[in-house]
Amino acid sequence: MNIAATLKSDITPEGQDYDTVSRIIELITDDYRDQPSLDDIAARLKQSPTQLQKTFTRWAGLSPKAFLQAVTLDHAKRLLREESMPLLETSLEVGLSGPSRLHDLFVTHEAMSPGEWKSRGEGLTIRYGFHPSPFGSALVMITDRGLAGLAFSDDADGKACFDDMACRWPNAAYVEDVDATAAYAKRIFDPQRWNPREPLRIVLIGSDFQVRVWEALLRIPIGRAVTYSDIAGSLGQPKASRAVGAAVGRNPISFVVPCHRALGKSGALTGYHWGLTRKRAMLGWEAGKV
Repeated sequence: MNIAATLKSDITPEGQDYDTVSRIIELITDDYRDQPSLDDIAARLKQSPTQLQKTFTRWAGLSPKAFLQAVTLDHAKRLLREESMPLLETSLEVGLSGPSRLHDLFVTHEAMSPGEWKSRGEGLTIRYGFHPSPFGSALVMITDRGLAGLAFSDDADGKACFDDMACRWPNAAYVEDVDATAAYAKRIFDPQRWNPREPLRIVLIGSDFQVRVWEALLRIPIGRAVTYSDIAGSLGQPKASRAVGAAVGRNPISFVVPCHRALGKSGALTGYHWGLTRKRAMLGWEAGKV
């Protein structure tokens, strides 16, 4: 998606504010390699930095700095994906001082490093199959090391569910193997087979931060729930609630890694990738088992 074009299409011409916002978008889009600061932009437009920031944020819904980061990230992704450019060259090409700044940009907005984003499951073979569950048709995905994915489908053919999961690791090889995944499905959804002395093997494929969040989810006891803020605090990053929420939303092993036990700040259920109705059903089903 071209972010600059999207913002332009959402802006209705209306006096000088529109002119200002349009010029900022054009300036950042054309000169993003220079990584212009707010003061640089304000000086070129001969306006107050504070007023310029307020005007752009009101119209575009994000600050000039955030828009610059989004444009930079889009170009970096293109260079990494389409041109297979090394990290150092990609960093310099988009106007960053080096790979560390590119790393920070990806971790902030994608919750993974640029290298992890670029590989996207390369070298993995993932076997998959659909199986009945208490919460509808379940897509089980495994590697030679253990369970790597668990998702839920509301469609008869399961295509949308599979595509949603496969796009997380687009460079992996996928093999349909219902016989191989059946044993995992039985272990997952039969409480009588939940035995701490014989733990289910799982493989968490994600960035360092994502894996830390998912491991924190695994520590939430059945029948309990915690907030994103609680998880952020347990990781020693109390201000990272939003990043925690993003990582929770990317959890590839639903139910087993219990992202359904994570709540919003007020204790509200908030969103769930596989539907709030399913989240309520999971919490109710677990409460009955407790």
